[in-house]
Amino acid sequence: MIDRFSLQDRVVVITGGAGLLGRKHAEAVAEAGGIPVLLDIYQEPLDAVVANLKEQYGGKALGLICNIADKQNIEACLARVLKTYGRVDGLVNNAANDPKVGPGADAKKLTRFENLSADFWSADLAVGLTGAFFCAQVFGHYMATNGGGVILNVASDLAVIAPDQRLYEVPGLARDEQPVKPVTYSVVKAGLVGLTRYLATYWADVGVRVNAISPGGVYNGQSDEFVEKLAQRIPMGRMAEQDEYEASVLYLLSDASSYLTGFNLVVDGGRSCW
Repeated sequence: MIDRFSLQDRVVVITGGAGLLGRKHAEAVAEAGGIPVLLDIYQEPLDAVVANLKEQYGGKALGLICNIADKQNIEACLARVLKTYGRVDGLVNNAANDPKVGPGADAKKLTRFENLSADFWSADLAVGLTGAFFCAQVFGHYMATNGGGVILNVASDLAVIAPDQRLYEVPGLARDEQPVKPVTYSVVKAGLVGLTRYLATYWADVGVRVNAISPGGVYNGQSDEFVEKLAQRIPMGRMAEQDEYEASVLYLLSDASSYLTGFNLVVDGGRSCW
């Protein structure tokens, strides 16, 4: 049974690969014997993550600069991956804008629903949702016509529950000046779950499985006040550590989940139960 978790020599493309969770997804792939291909728009952190993967796991890894809001850019990346490794076995749609919420002069203008600009809306959807759509079109179509594969869409607990805006409240500010988690984040993540179900049925007959994972909040040096407030809303009483999603990602990418498709795995410490 353990062998079913192996990704030996499988090529898995990960968008947003240089980000906080992107690099952890890549580590899960590499540790299971797979070949992570990281797409990102930032050269320096991308090079650092790829170098670390090669040093830590002694295997293959590839980093490619890619704007996933540009379909031609993605097609060029597919050509490079096929030239280098000759195959694609998996896609992790991980890239997204994740606006950090906090006090500041621009909080009202940038985040509150009534004042959110069309440019803000378009930019968030271009990366988090349209980018996933393009990547599924390009890499997913390749897998659908070359023996199958796996797509994993990285959603969020905020795909299944609303953001609790009380987490971001700043004492002394009027209600219409309080920072909030923007609506675009919820729309993108819920859209990824919808995309998951659509593609799971669309490509089921050609061997492409499509699932989503909805992580809860990950500890990354947030303020003690924020961590405490969020922990009170999680039955397990804490945020996730950065490596606590790797086993779930491996499960969903590997043959261990061979009879699972169209599913959204919510890994949130129980937060959405309340």
